[in-house]
Amino acid sequence: MYMVGYFLQAVAGVFGLLIQIAIFAVVARAILSWVSPDPYNPIVKLIYQITDPMLRPFYRWVPPFYGIDWTPIVLLMVLYFVDAFVVQSLARFSHNFL
Repeated sequence: MYMVGYFLQAVAGVFGLLIQIAIFAVVARAILSWVSPDPYNPIVKLIYQITDPMLRPFYRWVPPFYGIDWTPIVLLMVLYFVDAFVVQSLARFSHNFL
């Protein structure tokens, strides 16, 4: 049964890493929105490709308020919640098998 515990720990670790990468990409996109970057820059294109699918569902629910786009902040809160609740619960649950 310890193999299940190690597997769950690995899944929680990888999932946590993916969430941290997503958080970094959303913060980078928010910073890019303050400047006018070159849209043909490969790094800018990559950040937009990573964050667009995550932000798209929130555009319907979170309207701009006084010209400020709040969707990255809402997405960051959701990502932090998933990291704190799901990933940590999965990591703690894995200890039951060790």
